[in-house]
Amino acid sequence: MRDVGERAGVSFKTVSRVVNGEAAVRPEVRERVLAAIEELGYRPDPAASTLRRSDGRTGTVAVIVDDLANPFAAAVHRAVVDAMHERGVLVLSASTDEDAAREQEAFRAFVDRRVDGLILMPTSVDHRWLAEVRGPEIPVVMVDRPAVGFDTDVVLSDHRPAAARATTHLIRRGHRRIALLTEALEVHTARERLDGYEDALTAAGLAFDPALVRSGLRDRDQAQDAAVELLDSPDPPTAIVGGYNRATVGAIHALRRLDLQHTVALVGFDDVVLADLLEPAITVIAQDAVALGSAAALQLQHRLDGDRSPAREHVIPTRLIPRGSGEIAA
Repeated sequence: MRDVGERAGVSFKTVSRVVNGEAAVRPEVRERVLAAIEELGYRPDPAASTLRRSDGRTGTVAVIVDDLANPFAAAVHRAVVDAMHERGVLVLSASTDEDAAREQEAFRAFVDRRVDGLILMPTSVDHRWLAEVRGPEIPVVMVDRPAVGFDTDVVLSDHRPAAARATTHLIRRGHRRIALLTEALEVHTARERLDGYEDALTAAGLAFDPALVRSGLRDRDQAQDAAVELLDSPDPPTAIVGGYNRATVGAIHALRRLDLQHTVALVGFDDVVLADLLEPAITVIAQDAVALGSAAALQLQHRLDGDRSPAREHVIPTRLIPRGSGEIAA
């Protein structure tokens, strides 16, 4: 910075004001300093800047999701990035692959790097460890799922009512044997959606049949295999609820593999790519991933700005989009 000041013919303090975006610098002086910065290739050192700041802020936050390659998680992450960019905050990120050990490892690594706050899509079934790791000054916002054993802000979809809505939609078209494909039931969203599925069956006077539920499905291929097994059974389902986006895609592949896409109804979770262009087009429960990420980022910003009110739960409503596959009658 002293080199820049000498090149521009200004003081060290003036260079500091320009670098930190302060307004109290004449435009012609600012231009000289910026030209000197460009000529010398100067870049501020964020670590050194943090040591000088009285609040200790690093201008970074972290986002930890189950899988950044998952379109839903990617959309949540991008919404956080866009919201934080407006404040000049850099977003770091990591995937857990639904592994509790990786979740803790990533969280501890970001705390060690002194991020100002974290947004977490939780994996663990017990989050009491967070109280010891995060320190008293680092706010944490959960997204898509609440923490267990740790009181903090959470932004999530209306998972249980949404699953009930999907199942009821199929029941109203005469279906009585409705299968559910979902991920591991240790995951909060999977448990909530199973409960919603059961709620709809109970409300319609239908018995819950565990043989129609396939859980622990980690990817499209496992979901496809599970759907094929169900559809090839002696008493197959006449409709399927895809409990999350990869299960929905797996069900789509299974129905086409068996040429049942016009016979067996399907309502999927998450609006998967090209769902509206298939024949029949896929009826879905659409989560608003952008709204989830934006709301989580906004809540984290409130905490960073000094909000110390009790933890809040924000519920983002989902939408049922009828397109054809969910309207096939039994």
